[in-house]
Amino acid sequence: MKKYVLASLIIFIASLIACTKEKEQIEQDPTLGLIKITEGYANGASAKVVVYCNNANISTGYTRFYLALFDSISGNRIEDAEINLTPKMDMGTMTHSAPYENPSSTRAERHLFPCSVTFVMPSASGNWTLKVDIKNIGAGKTGSFVFPVTVSDPVLSRQKSFTANHNGAKYFISLIEPTKPKVGINDFEIAIYKKVSMMSWPADSSLSVMITPEMPTMGHGSPNNVNPIHIQNGHYKGKVNFTMTGLWRLNLDYMSGTAVADTTQYFDIEF
Repeated sequence: MKKYVLASLIIFIASLIACTKEKEQIEQDPTLGLIKITEGYANGASAKVVVYCNNANISTGYTRFYLALFDSISGNRIEDAEINLTPKMDMGTMTHSAPYENPSSTRAERHLFPCSVTFVMPSASGNWTLKVDIKNIGAGKTGSFVFPVTVSDPVLSRQKSFTANHNGAKYFISLIEPTKPKVGINDFEIAIYKKVSMMSWPADSSLSVMITPEMPTMGHGSPNNVNPIHIQNGHYKGKVNFTMTGLWRLNLDYMSGTAVADTTQYFDIEF
């Protein structure tokens, strides 16, 4: 009996040590699971910028970026910085920007500054660049880093747009979640932006959204879905229920009060 208890205790301690080491490894490597896209120097800010993304291939729609900043001389991490993005598409005869989200804080989150850009068209239409303006708060210096971004269209679009019936404005809708759909209840998230000018694409919170999933090849929908509601910064969150695997079409109706904005757009998800 004593030998059994001792053996169990040894196994428990070994498991605890293994879990602790694994946790420490994850905490020490904030880029675990991310893909390095590029790196360079923000001239004037005394900062090296390393850019990470969730995927190696960047596609049209909502793309999260994670910026790691380092002192260009000492190599130490920069944990306090003010960051502003400027995406730009150069089409030769004209240029335009796109929706974006700067880091929500000047303080890094686990050594990284999360941000995003919603690319509204692929690089086949021109050349995308992303300018990162950095104010290195500790050093009191500012500078910029600009890098090219190659954007492609995915097989199933995660970016839609429509001209609203009620006011004639152009809206852009990005599908954010689910990224890994499964049978059952899934988180559903979209971001809505309104094009004000070629360089201004602010987040929009004025619309209400109704979601109606269906399987086009099977002729049925699903119960227990939750219409997305605005949370913040143009992000709307709800729930979608997939009752089986296959191709699902998520029909979306957009309203402005009692006025219909659009009922033509949908996202297809297949798993």
